[in-house]
Amino acid sequence: MPTRHDIRNVAIVAHVDHGKTTIVDAMLKQAGAFAAHQQLDDRMMDSNDLEREKGITILAKNTAVKYHPKDGGAPITINIIDTPGHADFGGEVERGLSMVDAVVLLVDASEGPLPQTRFVLRKALQQRKPVILCINKTDRPDSRIDEVVNETYDLFLDLDADEDQIEFPIVYACGRDGIASLTKPENGTVPADSDSLEPFFNAILEHVPAPVYDEEAPLQAHVTNLDADNFLGRIALLRVEQGELRKGQTVAWIKRDGTISNVRITELMMTEALTRKPAEVAGPGDICAVAGIPDIMIGETLADPENPIALPLITVDQPAISMTIGTNTSPLVGRGGTGKGADAKAAVKNRKVTARQVKDRLDRELIGNVSLRVLDTERPDAWEVQGRGELALAILVEQMRREGFELTIGKPQVVTKLVDGKVHEPVERLTVDVPEEHMGAVTQLMGVRKGRMDNMSNHGSGWVRMEFVVPSRGLIGFRTEFLTNTRGTGIAHSIHEGHEPWFGTLTTRNNGSLVADRAGAVTAFAMTNLQERGVLFTDPGTEVYEGMIVGENSRSDDMDVNITKEKKLTNMRSSSADSFEAIVPPRKLSLEQSLEFCRDDECVEVTPEAVRIRKVILDQNARGRASSRAKNA
Repeated sequence: MPTRHDIRNVAIVAHVDHGKTTIVDAMLKQAGAFAAHQQLDDRMMDSNDLEREKGITILAKNTAVKYHPKDGGAPITINIIDTPGHADFGGEVERGLSMVDAVVLLVDASEGPLPQTRFVLRKALQQRKPVILCINKTDRPDSRIDEVVNETYDLFLDLDADEDQIEFPIVYACGRDGIASLTKPENGTVPADSDSLEPFFNAILEHVPAPVYDEEAPLQAHVTNLDADNFLGRIALLRVEQGELRKGQTVAWIKRDGTISNVRITELMMTEALTRKPAEVAGPGDICAVAGIPDIMIGETLADPENPIALPLITVDQPAISMTIGTNTSPLVGRGGTGKGADAKAAVKNRKVTARQVKDRLDRELIGNVSLRVLDTERPDAWEVQGRGELALAILVEQMRREGFELTIGKPQVVTKLVDGKVHEPVERLTVDVPEEHMGAVTQLMGVRKGRMDNMSNHGSGWVRMEFVVPSRGLIGFRTEFLTNTRGTGIAHSIHEGHEPWFGTLTTRNNGSLVADRAGAVTAFAMTNLQERGVLFTDPGTEVYEGMIVGENSRSDDMDVNITKEKKLTNMRSSSADSFEAIVPPRKLSLEQSLEFCRDDECVEVTPEAVRIRKVILDQNARGRASSRAKNA
């Protein structure tokens, strides 16, 4: 069959923070994608504000480099898909793999294969993609290259790779310095026999199959991603499997439900480095972008109008975690950070607080996020949103918050399913790296959460790696406690491992909440008296309302407190005297920490300025009656 030798399509997959985006930066620079005078940022592919803040890749993105072989041959276009390393964004990985013919598996020379390495590699092996192994960060002082290569071979065997898949080439690299070699360097050193990524480029050209096509086949192009443009409207990113796609051409659009309609391609663009440039034609194997189809969806096919043949829809793993997202129902809705003054009025002018606006935004998210589900609930102003994990849902809420939405978020729950009439819940494989002295604390923590230890290894460096199989419920709220118990030194990562029978009741939070019993502003006087009762979350002057959680109780039950109490004026002293008494700085909870902290009868109020935890039932008396009814039932 004819082959296109002028193009290669490859995805770079790895665990979080093993250096995918950094090595793509180096490839772009060395392939001459930028002029010498251009000012370049680090991690150019992480274009999203949240990606830059959190230091992780959230969205799969494609770039293209024109590589000029040193032997003077014709330039070759290498299309590179930079995929997320976190399993919560697995839908992005599956989508990226559908666009490429091989993968580069990046593994840290010190940390070795971790849970997300297993996750992305399993997806690649299932799709029969050839693999190039790249051992990155060889210059780390604690690198252990031989052991990491052996662990990777073990991982391939564990995932039932066949003989062809396990015969993979190995490249050793330091992505930060832009150096790669086929010769193994000494531990802790940069490859000495090379000063560029030339061996890495050669490995890609040699081992990534060139696209193969049938000259007689009609047009088939698969939509794998969506984007938007202020002038062109919705843009569909697709891979041309067969035939040619031209600007101005009329094509058959085969929708997800099987219906077919003819549409015209108004714009055709191809990626060069980080920009899209107009093009006239895209051939087999090309990754291109088209405009002119306003309602096109991921997984759909553009085909020949005379002979329309659909490509298979993209399938992704089922969601494991759900949370309820609804409109903000607190007394401070639409009132800005403090609810006072002209600044607050200006801040809330573009506030989005209605059910219609929230539903429209969730529907828009469904268009580009194939791993998300949105279900109706009994209430007209709240919806159940299901996703891969807690982080993926927290990222969605954070994006909505920055767009001006005010929301009420319920405690994350697991998505169960019935197997042979019995309830099964999702379980995760958790890998933990901790110093030896914290091993007992972590084992005890996992015992409470019904974790089952599968494996334990000691590399002799003072650190222990433990693997647990634990119900997904047990990991909600786990991270904060884990970091506290390991003094911030522990590293934990998990991936979805399937479903197992219901594990029973889990008690993950032993302490109750301090709940405000009236509305008002927090006073330093009240905080001084209350800080003995537990840990406070609010600063003096913060506006609170009845039912808002202002701290964590030192005991297991909830306590209603008056945090707005003022010091009274007396004959002897003014009300402001002694205000210099020591106040312990309050604990500030991020959005993720607030979601972890929640109990079943609590929820999180999210506004652009503030994240507050509150009781679902705000009224103190109504809450007491509901609690009594629950006990009696």
